Amino acid sequence: MVAVAAAHSAVQAAVRASRPAQRQHSANAAPQQRRRAPAARRGRLAVAATAAPPAAASPFSMVQTEEQLFGLIKAGAGNGSVPPRVVAAFHELYGNYKAAILSGASPGADEGFVARVMASVCERVLLELNPATSYTFPSHHKRILEPYDYYAFGQRYIRGLVDFQNSVLGHADRFEQIQKQLDAGENVILIANHQSEADPAVFALLLEKTFPHLAEEVNYVAGDRVVTDALCKPFSMGRNLFCVHSKKHIDDIPELKAEKMAMNRRTLKAMQTALNEGGKLLWIAPSGGRDRSIDPETDDFVPDPFDPSAVELMRALSAKAKPAAHIYPFTMFSYKIMPPPRVVEKEIGEKRIIGFSPVGISVCPELDVEAILADIPAEEKERRQAALAEAGFQAVRAEYDAMRAAIRDPAKRGEGTDYTQPWLAHPPVVLA
Repeated sequence: MVAVAAAHSAVQAAVRASRPAQRQHSANAAPQQRRRAPAARRGRLAVAATAAPPAAASPFSMVQTEEQLFGLIKAGAGNGSVPPRVVAAFHELYGNYKAAILSGASPGADEGFVARVMASVCERVLLELNPATSYTFPSHHKRILEPYDYYAFGQRYIRGLVDFQNSVLGHADRFEQIQKQLDAGENVILIANHQSEADPAVFALLLEKTFPHLAEEVNYVAGDRVVTDALCKPFSMGRNLFCVHSKKHIDDIPELKAEKMAMNRRTLKAMQTALNEGGKLLWIAPSGGRDRSIDPETDDFVPDPFDPSAVELMRALSAKAKPAAHIYPFTMFSYKIMPPPRVVEKEIGEKRIIGFSPVGISVCPELDVEAILADIPAEEKERRQAALAEAGFQAVRAEYDAMRAAIRDPAKRGEGTDYTQPWLAHPPVVLA
């Protein structure tokens, strides 16, 4: 992998410095609604959930070169529409993304592509810095495809960072089974390890050719950071999300704890409603965040243990729903595109790495919940929860090792193996 130090942290620091001091709150209005809160509430709720203006309304959509992009940014700094610190941050971020993209040499990976992608990122982040256009996520967010296609925006940004020649899809037959279960109106829960902020795009990119419905319709259980930070929000807006506040960060701002807990209750209600409808695919990381465990032999990030209470929550919600439910451990290898910090940081603005790298996703065998819990008395709830979480985690950990080996050894992937590359049967997507 070719990795370069990223400047996302500098961008986020500038974002924080440019924000007015205000409390952030959630709203449950539909994404396409655009309405101001009543005057008495404007100090409490900055803006209702709403889609940002289309790209055509912005000169950033016309950018073709690096010089044009930074000319716009410089002009914005001059008239006050771009905070000065953001200017410097985007200069550094641009160079890092450019180095990663060009190192991969994917079809269409040239300086013009980098300029167009980074112009779209700059445009979307600046919209999130503006209280008049900033988006607030509801408990259950539906991906926004118009007036601006945020799904395509996210896919485009990550596509050029993926080494498709060495990436793998594990156990395609199990993806086929999942699709059949969803088609039958049943629910599927993926309890996954979580490696990078690129995971939703990686999931969709590796499934887009063979399982497009899974790629596009999956619902992610998302933590608060990806729906509140101005740099992350545009990428999150293109995904279906159930928005929650994780235990790791719910106490970060004590005066907001009660409100965060209230939003979590609304989200649980939305999740139960969705599962009652049936035919839903949910992706959740029961570890509560990105993997931080390190393999001492390879220095790789490896899956973190699952929180038993998170796995139990999904089991209970899916069991309560009328349609049948299936729980699959799910394995992801993606950290080399955007590795997380090695320790959890409370402050937004972490230092990141960007790289061009192979990735992989794989489905483990469905958990047989009854068999796993058969010998544990019903009254021993904590023991039952721990057993189910451990079964899921051990499946993910074993599959991670096998998939990682297939990514690194061509002899362990391809026809006749569990790890295939269906995208290679199609013409490569040219970056544009």
